[in-house]
Amino acid sequence: MRLGSRVIGVLTAANRSERPFDPEEVALLGSLAAHAAVAIDNARLLQETRTALEELSTANEVVKARSAAVERAARAHDRMTAVVVRGGGVEDVAAIVTELLGGTLHVLDADSRQLATTGTVSAPLDDDELVGVSASAHSARAQGRTVRRGDLWIASVSAGEEMLGTLVLRTADEVSDADQRILERAALVTALLLLFQRSVTEAEGRVRGELLDDLLSGRQVGAESLTARARRVNVDLSAPHVVLCARYGAQEFRQRAAFWASSYAAVERGLAASRAEEVVLLVPGDRPGETARRIAKELGASLGGPATIGAAGPVRGPAEVAAAHREAQRCANALQSLGRLGDGADATELGFVGLLLGDDRDVSGFLTGAIGPVLDYDERRGTALVQTLEAYFGTGGSLSRTAALLHIHVNTVSQRLERIGRLLGEDWHTPERALELQLALRLHRLSR
Repeated sequence: MRLGSRVIGVLTAANRSERPFDPEEVALLGSLAAHAAVAIDNARLLQETRTALEELSTANEVVKARSAAVERAARAHDRMTAVVVRGGGVEDVAAIVTELLGGTLHVLDADSRQLATTGTVSAPLDDDELVGVSASAHSARAQGRTVRRGDLWIASVSAGEEMLGTLVLRTADEVSDADQRILERAALVTALLLLFQRSVTEAEGRVRGELLDDLLSGRQVGAESLTARARRVNVDLSAPHVVLCARYGAQEFRQRAAFWASSYAAVERGLAASRAEEVVLLVPGDRPGETARRIAKELGASLGGPATIGAAGPVRGPAEVAAAHREAQRCANALQSLGRLGDGADATELGFVGLLLGDDRDVSGFLTGAIGPVLDYDERRGTALVQTLEAYFGTGGSLSRTAALLHIHVNTVSQRLERIGRLLGEDWHTPERALELQLALRLHRLSR
């Protein structure tokens, strides 16, 4: 059986007994062999065609799947880009990722603090996971692709050599290569958003810082001009504000403290300015001491070290800001001198120290804070606790001499002092409190 010059097989015809074959039979067998060769070759070609069609169909499915994945990734990228164009944030990008990939997406900043979480409810990242995520994020940045760690898929959010944050996708499902590309594109868009936010914050910070510098300088710039500039950055100087002076110790914290203060001021519709050894904030509010303690805690957590905040106010209008700043500086100095690093307070909360520091010399406020409960008790009950306290300090803390001076029994003196302890706190006789109470009693006598 021949195909051209190539033999592809043999067709054999035989008898049980020996006899010669006629030429016609030989020709017939040759004709059958030719037909068989054609049939065999057609069958082979048909099988090859079927195999080729199956392979082509498989390849087509692969191409279609890859095309669909590319299209899906492209649509995801378009949606993420649209988020940037319309001014969205990292939460919007994270929501797109979890919508497409499922699971839970954690967006962390460069210090592994949570910026956003989207998707199904799951346990937050624990401390051990955060340590592993930090190491994997550096590996992901070095490789330029997603890194897997258990049920976590980690993509680095970076710009050049700078680490801006991390995307951490927690999912029990397998994440395909195409889906990993979506996560990587999300990391790229997130980096763009963070850089954009930083640029905006820095630009706004410069404007707000220059305005606050003018307010603190006390120069005759013009109240109307300052008020108009403040309105352009959504700050209403006619509303009550508190002035805060933040001390952060080490100089390596300066840039981070300035950035934190600028971001905080922008969110709170206030002003912030960075100076040589401090950050100054002007934020809405009428409780300077409470605001100082809260910001000392938040800024300290951001810096990883103590932040000491002196406060003053509330102030209204540009003219009062410079004097309040000086008082806030004195409060910060006093807190540092008293060893209260990482704390925040205003002058009214520093006892007699605050009385000396404050510009307004609020004697009545000092008396209320120091011995107010005792004064109120005497007024309501007609008792003589203030007189007893004066006599006790005047006799050097002697119960017997106090009793003799007041013409009462020693037990009565003890009972009155116990009542005073319940009103003022059990530490009223410590040296620091005793000094403050004696000063308050002397001022109370003078004020009468």
